[in-house]
Amino acid sequence: MAMVVRIQLYAMLRERAGTDAIELELPEGARVRDALERVADLADGLPLVLAVNREYADGDVALAAGDELALIPPVSGGATAHAHARVLDEPLSLDRLVALVRDPRAGAIVTFQGVTREVESLAYEAYVEMARERIEAIVAGAIVDHGLCAAAAEHRVGEVPLSEPSVAVAASAPHRGEAFAGARAIIDAIKAQAPIWKREQGGGEARWVKGTPPVA
Repeated sequence: MAMVVRIQLYAMLRERAGTDAIELELPEGARVRDALERVADLADGLPLVLAVNREYADGDVALAAGDELALIPPVSGGATAHAHARVLDEPLSLDRLVALVRDPRAGAIVTFQGVTREVESLAYEAYVEMARERIEAIVAGAIVDHGLCAAAAEHRVGEVPLSEPSVAVAASAPHRGEAFAGARAIIDAIKAQAPIWKREQGGGEARWVKGTPPVA
């Protein structure tokens, strides 16, 4: 028997296909590698990862009818009471993040903003639901790994003009060392894991920024 699966497309893959989703007919018991083989022409040399139910999946994972599937090109990952993450189409507020991580146990609050530079603007696209869940997990993990009191991260989608922030992180901890380490770990993991892509706008041209395969 065969099953039909629908795969969401993002960023450069959506543009190549001219649609935001494709349907594949696969045999019952098909695995992730089987689906990836079927979209090799669309990949055109890009290393791709298939997300199954909002989790990165290796080639051996079995597919089933009804799975939520997304084809993830190279990218530019449960929250606790002290972890906060959002993906939003509006300007970011560092003051809001700082307020979220204030804690009577904290002797240090470290913040980070990544801003658009050298180009007129960057246009960000995301697999929003999965990106939010990934960032929530990253923030919650950093709280545990680095002994933080609280942490928060937000990433913007849509057009971000020159010098405006596209990503912001705040981390609080009893001492500055833990706060610096936690904030650094969060931004590094977001860059490596969150399914978010950016396109440079400038000089009348737009191009997708070359990325790397996401890290599960």
